[in-house]
Amino acid sequence: MSSWRGWHGPAMARLWGCCWLLVGCWRAALACPASCRCSASRIRCSDPSPGIVAFPRLEPNGADPENITEIFIANQKRLEIINEDDVEAYVGLKNLTIVDSGLKFVAYKAFLKNSNLRHINFTRNKLTSLSRKHFRHLDLSALILVGNPFTCSCDIMWIKTLQETKSSPEIQDLYCLNESSKNIPLSNLQIPNCGLPTANLAAPNLTVEEGKSITLSCSVAGDPVPNMYWDVGNLVSKHMNETSYTQGFLRITNISSDDSGKQISCVAENLVGEDQDSVNLTVHFAPSITFLESPTSDHHWCIPFTVRGNPKPALHWFYNGAILNESKYICTKIHVTNHTEYHGCLQLDNPTHMNNGDYTLIAKNEYGKDERQISAHFMGWPGIDDGTNLNYVDYGDYGTAANDIGDTTNRSNEIPSTDADKAGREHLSVYAVVVIASVVGFCLLVMLFLLKLARHSKFGMKGPASVISNDDDSASPLHHISNGSNTPSSSEGGPDAVIIGMTKIPVIENPQYFGITNSQLKPDTWPRGSPKTA
Repeated sequence: MSSWRGWHGPAMARLWGCCWLLVGCWRAALACPASCRCSASRIRCSDPSPGIVAFPRLEPNGADPENITEIFIANQKRLEIINEDDVEAYVGLKNLTIVDSGLKFVAYKAFLKNSNLRHINFTRNKLTSLSRKHFRHLDLSALILVGNPFTCSCDIMWIKTLQETKSSPEIQDLYCLNESSKNIPLSNLQIPNCGLPTANLAAPNLTVEEGKSITLSCSVAGDPVPNMYWDVGNLVSKHMNETSYTQGFLRITNISSDDSGKQISCVAENLVGEDQDSVNLTVHFAPSITFLESPTSDHHWCIPFTVRGNPKPALHWFYNGAILNESKYICTKIHVTNHTEYHGCLQLDNPTHMNNGDYTLIAKNEYGKDERQISAHFMGWPGIDDGTNLNYVDYGDYGTAANDIGDTTNRSNEIPSTDADKAGREHLSVYAVVVIASVVGFCLLVMLFLLKLARHSKFGMKGPASVISNDDDSASPLHHISNGSNTPSSSEGGPDAVIIGMTKIPVIENPQYFGITNSQLKPDTWPRGSPKTA
């Protein structure tokens, strides 16, 4: 019973986890072909017995084929063909290795859906020919073909060309069998009438106005005779092509401004390889302001905009109907340029209520112009907190020159500010002076009050007991007069005493200290017990 309780809790959870893992492995093993081992991302078939006769495929209840990134096959002598649909389910496949097997044929479209494939190794198989069409759409980093009994023909000349043009220093030791069944190094192979093709695109001036039409002409040559086709990418404009033997035409009608900067290529392809000739399409069109929004605040205030146009348009800003003179405080900034599209903003440095108003952007080039307006509110008028006062006032000339987009970031010689900017700063200066003066005046009043309070405390701290006499007949600054108070402190110490707080201290004056004669002293200031002179 105790042993049963020991299997509860974490121990039982681990047991169930192991069971589910075994079940998953068992199901994957059932979905994996014989002579192969499968995991979530890898298939490996290397057991020659019983071996496989077809390219391995996973069963529906097995691992997801889209997650397979590597397939390794070795020692499978009965595997001879890769069909068009054998590999298409492995869209995530990156590495394919088939070595020491009996592979003889690969279908042209076998790897059409395997765009992630980067490494192919077909070492020591039975391949006698291999077309470049299998791999033309792939961005391969390695294609290893050593040990195959290729037949010397024009069909494999592309492999020689690939070896000669590849940047990798590792050159494969490849051979082919001639008509005498003699091995010839592929690097020495010479086949008459077997070479790379050429393509020549005879294009007129590909600078065209929006809405117009244009026709391109291309000629190709080569032996074997190449096929010719047009690569127009994601061209938006309506187009159609005509091909006659080694000559081709491409007509583009009602050209869209969205196609400006697109590349158009004429491609010639034969067994040995391909060649192409390309041109860039330039479309001129009138400007359009596709985006203009209310100002936003970051490090500076910014009125964001987006303008399209080719050639690049000049930008003009107007403030309340008057042309805006840009300066180091107000200027146009272009942050992102995308061929014919410009993203930027009108930047304002610390704008005030004087900058509130209507801002109009005009974009103009030789094909036309466009304009849009936005109302900007940066700050409420003084004394109005809700910021709803939209009665803007025109404070004189607020601008002058237009701006070309390419020159908007270098304005070292511009006028430093506008009249409205100066007026705004003057108003702010007046407000600041008034506030400062008010504060200083208040501080002075407080200081005077404190000084007066301190003076009263110094001379009135004795209370009514005694005061310092200022009579003209007093010869001493320490002459004291009792006011007859009946406080306890006034009845002690005699009449010649100074009251400090609640204590009366006797004071004896020194005639020598004050520099006066005895005749100048009043009789009542003599010390008690001292003889009086006649």
